[in-house]
Amino acid sequence: MNRLARFQAFDLLATPVAVMQGQGRIRFVNAALEDALGLSRRSLHDMHLPDYFVDPQPLMTALVGAQSNEFAALRYEAQLRRLHHEDTLPVHVIVAPSDEPDEVIVELLPVEQQTRQEREERLLDQAQANKELIRNLAHEIKNPLGGIRGSAQLLEMELDNKDLTEYTQVIIHEADRLQTLVDRLLAPHRRPHVVGDVNIHEVCERVRSLILAEFPRGLKVVRDYDISIPEFRGDREQLIQAVLNIAHNAAQALQDRIVIGDAQINLRTRITRQVTFGKQRYRLALELHVMDNGPGVPDSIKDRIFFPLISGREGGSGLGLTLAQTFVQQHHGMIECDSEPGRTDFKILIPLP
Repeated sequence: MNRLARFQAFDLLATPVAVMQGQGRIRFVNAALEDALGLSRRSLHDMHLPDYFVDPQPLMTALVGAQSNEFAALRYEAQLRRLHHEDTLPVHVIVAPSDEPDEVIVELLPVEQQTRQEREERLLDQAQANKELIRNLAHEIKNPLGGIRGSAQLLEMELDNKDLTEYTQVIIHEADRLQTLVDRLLAPHRRPHVVGDVNIHEVCERVRSLILAEFPRGLKVVRDYDISIPEFRGDREQLIQAVLNIAHNAAQALQDRIVIGDAQINLRTRITRQVTFGKQRYRLALELHVMDNGPGVPDSIKDRIFFPLISGREGGSGLGLTLAQTFVQQHHGMIECDSEPGRTDFKILIPLP
């Protein structure tokens, strides 16, 4: 088999990979490493990889150890130099011997990417735990709630003093309110997943019209669409609800700016390539950004905004983002949030065929 043909699969990886021989002479780099260094594989061929590190000595030592089979894999932290970048790239270096003599494979996992992957895995685990907790808790509440409401109605029928019905009405009203909350908690698990062809821009336009109908003055909803994004299979109504929940939260956070008249929400769609999220690698994915120029997510709840019953707004139910994340996860996607005062960006990622 042609030597280079053996390495073509590395081009499918998001992490930079190099194959070396001797004391660090490059025999192959994948597309991700070309991007990281800002150099083509042709210009990198036969170059000395350790020279592209701020401190080349750890890699030189690791290469000697790998070639003499002192270890199966060696890991350490390093700083990678990059063309046209003043700053270096912190990377987690993994050095392992190949199955060919005198050949070593080096994988460079950007520290930021590693941290992001760990955060995504943690969020997915937390979301799954939350889903089970919500489902079980909602069922436990639902059963006695019906009994409480029914008993209050029977009691009201037996009362001779009509002034006392005020108290039974309070019980019935509060039972109904809790019933509505429980129904909302159970909604994502009850409603069937209705799959069809989805045009994401039809989803965005529906959300835009609903938001502007509720906030007709002082708020601008800006379109920034990539019209080349193809249709995909999904539940249109679920996605409308997910995007609407995020946009509605943004509009409510913009109340002060709406009064001034400079409130803005941006709906931006893009295609991203060779992306990893939810522990899987995808060739293509949809990026839908819902951005606003509001005060930002409070620091006290930044790490918990997708948890149920967590709200940064007085009187909020804390279910909007939880339901949005659930609906997007049912499309094998996820939602991320990046927020600071004056700029909040909720990014929805959904794999494309």
